[in-house]
Amino acid sequence: MKSPYDIILKPVLTEKSYDQMAEKKYSFKVAINANKTEIKQAVEAIFEGVKVESVNTMRTQGKIKRQGRTQGRTPEVKKAIITLKPDSKAIEFFEGMANE
Repeated sequence: MKSPYDIILKPVLTEKSYDQMAEKKYSFKVAINANKTEIKQAVEAIFEGVKVESVNTMRTQGKIKRQGRTQGRTPEVKKAIITLKPDSKAIEFFEGMANE
């Protein structure tokens, strides 16, 4: 069984993600092979008192980068937007950052 910390890699901290925090939506980078059920269970395991209502995921291909003649791709990324239930506790990890 996978550890919740292997599924949830790190939070996505952008202006758009800060705006969505008022609606109880939080963004995370997740493992590419993780599905929505695993992501939901991992968030509920890591953050106590949090109840997940829905999980939306998106995959982005890596961009092509060149250096001289050689070219390659940056790694693929999978992001998940977690929507919490209205009666759920907010995630404290983000609260200090949103106030700044």
